[in-house]
Amino acid sequence: MQGKKGVNQDAMIVWENFCSRDDTIFCGVFDGHGPYGHLVAKRVRDLLPVKLGADMGTDKGRETPASNMEGNTNEVGLPVNPERKETTTSVAAEQDREYPEIFTTFRTSFLRAFHIMDRDLKLHKNIDCFFSGTTAVAVLKQGHNLIIGNLGDSRAILGTRNEDGQLIAVQLTVDLKPNIPSEAQRIRQRRGRIFALPEEPEVARVWLPKYNSPGLAMARAFGDFCLKEYGLISMPEVSCHRVTEKDEFIVLATDGVWDVLSNTEVVSIISRATSRASAARFLVESANRAWRTSCPTEHWSICRCG
Repeated sequence: MQGKKGVNQDAMIVWENFCSRDDTIFCGVFDGHGPYGHLVAKRVRDLLPVKLGADMGTDKGRETPASNMEGNTNEVGLPVNPERKETTTSVAAEQDREYPEIFTTFRTSFLRAFHIMDRDLKLHKNIDCFFSGTTAVAVLKQGHNLIIGNLGDSRAILGTRNEDGQLIAVQLTVDLKPNIPSEAQRIRQRRGRIFALPEEPEVARVWLPKYNSPGLAMARAFGDFCLKEYGLISMPEVSCHRVTEKDEFIVLATDGVWDVLSNTEVVSIISRATSRASAARFLVESANRAWRTSCPTEHWSICRCG
């Protein structure tokens, strides 16, 4: 969705036969923000899957254990955040034990690819990422294994059947916003400030220590280098899911959808579609109608769906 900003800052990708494997597909949704957010989102869309695929194809990427992502730096030069243990969910730890080889291997590749992507953005000469950035929610499906990497407040949900055969929504990611206690603790420990504007009391935002700028509504993102010293990080939360016969579809979308439609509403909308193209169209149209209802004085237009 896009409003008065005018420029569509969203980007998406569906890459079948990823890494030249018939059983592998990569999907990603990226929501840019800031003056050059549209350029950042497109850059990440174009290069993140390439970097992930390159790491998956190297022995070094496969042999580096995920535990090496913690500490000050590891042997591959990745910065490690001391708060990683606090922000990693118990679900991820459980998945480590359940899928020790698959999950640990792919999580390492996701962490490395996201780190290298952010580093490359910082060095890019033609895109100013100081006050611009993007979220990212990416899903890699290989066989029956789903690996989900999430950065920011875009979201992935699963449409699946419960024991009674009813179609339900299962959220696969956490919206990584500044109001999450562990995220807020990290930001404040690094002197970043968190507060909401009077006109949006429900939206916590991240600000520089001495200036009321930029007011970022997420706790993790690519780019936004003005805040990287003050608690904003580009390390994704990575989780996995084993696909079963009860699972029917996955939806990746930006907050333009989730701000106005619930997970249950999205699953209901998708279930009525007869094809992937019509499912995406129905969802965008429903979100557009919801935005017009909630903000009747705003000018909203439909962005692309795929």
